Amino acid sequence: MKISTKKIGGVALALMISVSLINCGAVQNANNKQKGAVIGAAGGAVLGAILGNNIGKGGNGEIGAVIGGVVGGAAGVIIGNKMDKNAQRIEEEIPGVEVERVDDDIIVTFDENSGINFDTNKHNVTERSKVTLDKMAGLLREFPDTNVLVIGHTDSTGPAEYNMTLSKKRAEAVTGYFTNGQSISPGRFTTNWFGETSPISSNDTPEGRAHNRRVNIVLIPNEKMKRDAQNAANGG
Repeated sequence: MKISTKKIGGVALALMISVSLINCGAVQNANNKQKGAVIGAAGGAVLGAILGNNIGKGGNGEIGAVIGGVVGGAAGVIIGNKMDKNAQRIEEEIPGVEVERVDDDIIVTFDENSGINFDTNKHNVTERSKVTLDKMAGLLREFPDTNVLVIGHTDSTGPAEYNMTLSKKRAEAVTGYFTNGQSISPGRFTTNWFGETSPISSNDTPEGRAHNRRVNIVLIPNEKMKRDAQNAANGG
């Protein structure tokens, strides 16, 4: 399992982005610690990492505003360092999960390889999935200064409109497990869903469809983390 780092190749806009990908292990995240000082942008790179070329399709509203932009200067360096450490903790605690550091955020992709699985046409959290979600809940408690975006997806089985609703139910089921089952503050969470519009594998095979029945969890620095970083950068 690897943590990969994505850097913006220019000023990112929510619907027009240029993303370059650098794959690296957890110990190679120094670029994240430095980039806050030189990059200022909206959340387009994060959207691109999640949705690829499918930005603008589906979804329940604007999530770029939820993701926000990159914090610059010394405060950005501090936030990058903290989020690098958080990403490494996720990598250590949850085998099989895909972890990406993009801008100031952490994108976690849960699929059948990491213990989060949805059966065809189902949105319920399975007993197998609960094991992994319990680990993630523990990590969310370790990272109280983050907000959480949960995004649901489906494969292409069934009508597109039905799949959009199904992906919504999957995102809400995972969010509900954290907030109701694990008593994590609902105020930290935002949900979104994209139906079948953002596949990461071919829908022509059972294995590919299983991969596409997934949930992304994005960890985003909250305002407290940003204020603390700014105070530290100012010597406070």
